Formats: sequence, C-alpha cells, structure tokens
Amino acid sequence: MKILFTRSIQSPMLSMIPEDYEVVMWKEENSVMPRNELLKEVADADAIFTNVTDLLDKEFFEHAKKLKIVSLMAVGFDNVDIQEATKCGIPVGHTPDVLSEAVAELALTLMFACARRVVESMQFIKDNKWESWGPYLFAGQKISGAKLGIIGMGRIGKILAQQAKALNMDVVYYNRRRNPQTETELDVEYRDLESLLKESDYVVMLAPASQETYHMMGYEQFAFMKPTSVFVNVSRGSTVNEKDLYKILSEKKIFAAGLDVFEEEPIRKEHPLLTLDNLIAVPHIGSGTQETRDKMVEIALKNMLKGLNGERLLHTVNEEVYE
Repeated sequence: MKILFTRSIQSPMLSMIPEDYEVVMWKEENSVMPRNELLKEVADADAIFTNVTDLLDKEFFEHAKKLKIVSLMAVGFDNVDIQEATKCGIPVGHTPDVLSEAVAELALTLMFACARRVVESMQFIKDNKWESWGPYLFAGQKISGAKLGIIGMGRIGKILAQQAKALNMDVVYYNRRRNPQTETELDVEYRDLESLLKESDYVVMLAPASQETYHMMGYEQFAFMKPTSVFVNVSRGSTVNEKDLYKILSEKKIFAAGLDVFEEEPIRKEHPLLTLDNLIAVPHIGSGTQETRDKMVEIALKNMLKGLNGERLLHTVNEEVYE
C-alpha cells in the first residue's frame, strides 16, 4: 500500500501506519505540494492524507487510478469534488467536532483583540509613539453585556454562544434553518440576516463555503452594521467580499474586523486589507492548538487506515458511497 501525505506531518501518531506500507510525504514545512507533484504521486497511491489547501477535482481523480480513500485533516471539504469521488467509489473522510472549541476560542480572541485595539496599540509602542497616558488613548469597545450575532449556528456556533453567555452577552443567530431546540437550550434568539446585522455589536461568520454563501457579506450587508460594531470571520474566505470589506473599513462605517480566512490563501503583505489599522489578520489558525491538531491527525489517520481495510470510516463526507 502506498500512502501519500501532501503536507509534512511530524507526529508520533504516524506509528499507527503498518511498517510494510510505503509512505510518501512532502517534506517542506508549511508549504503546499506543487500540483504537478501531487498528480504524479497520486497516480499509484492507495490513500491520500490531505487538507483544504489541495484541490481534489475531476482531473485529480482521473490521475488517481488506484486510490481507495481520501482522508482530510479538516472539517471542511469544499476543495474536494465529492460527486466525482463518489462516482469513483472513493470515500472521503474528514475530522469534524474535534476543532469546534478551538475555532470558537479564536473567534473570541479576535473579538477581544479588535474591540480593545490590541495589535494597533502594540504597534504604537513599537513605533515609539507612546509619550504619556491619555484619557481616550486607544479607547475601544465593550464586550461584556454587548450583543453577539452568529451567522451559522452549527457546532462551532453553539460553543461560541455558550462562551458568549459566560461573558454576559446577548446572542442572536441567523441560520439556513431555524432551530427552536437550540434557542431553548442556549437562550439565543433567531433573526433574519438584516436584523442580526443591524442589532449586533459583534458579528461572527461561521457559515460554510457554498454557492449559497458565496459573498453573502458584501457592502450592502456591512452597511447595515453599527459604526461601533466588529466583524469576525473564522469560517471560509469566500463568504466575504473582501473589496467591500476594505471599503467599509476604510470609510470607518464599522469599528474593526478580524479575519482568520481569506478568498485566496496565503495572502501577501501587499494585500489591501493589511494597510488598515482597524483590521486584524491571522494565517488560518482557527484549529491551531497543539491538542486539536494532534487529535485531527489521529482521526485522519484512523479514517485512512479504515478506508484501506475496506471498513466504514469514523467520519465520512459522502456516506452514499457505501450504497
């Protein structure tokens, strides 16, 4: 059996792989396997351990003649042509649930950092501009007692709502489907998108990538928000029109924004959003705690080995493949 790892994975969990399996791993740290290398190596691979940075489209599956399993070290799978995988009889595994707390914590981190102007004020010190204490020096926004609007009330949204309640925040949510049970259990209220944006002091985007959610936050939607409000995106970059976000932040029509994800990743320092003082950007680290990443590796490996043994995966995106 040949297993292809598209990224460098340094984990003791790799000992789970039988010694007689051939392991081919991209060795360059924090870099993506080039497309031509990916297509060449997958041609005789039995399994692939991959993530959201690799495009697994029709061309990929046409090259993957021996492939038995796609194992994603991710919860999202918008980079995979699921229909094509299913047509080829290949189950696609992913790692849901395990990263929900970490992503919710990062959403809170970005909320606090934006509200209290943490990055901007640190740069102020580094630029040697701090001369004295000032009554309104880097005055920010309050979080305790404020209203949080969550777009996408899935696993991460529910955890974020619980965390926000501990901060004495009111929580409203917008979702494709209303969930009365969640409203009762978490003491949250449903709003349509426009109402949520108008009411909320903080708006956190947690919607998945899809045709329906593509650029669902554009200038019109941002303009509904309060001038004192903060927008955070820890879901997928495609849900936000970045040009419109740049415009609304430049015009100071919202207070600040915190982004973990972008339409095209990685972004470079020349990206227009990075010129703004009221924007905080981090490099897609939503699930980036040591414990979470270790657990994701473990689940992805178990999915992969089960797939190679012809067993049902722990978490399968395309359950219909078993039919």
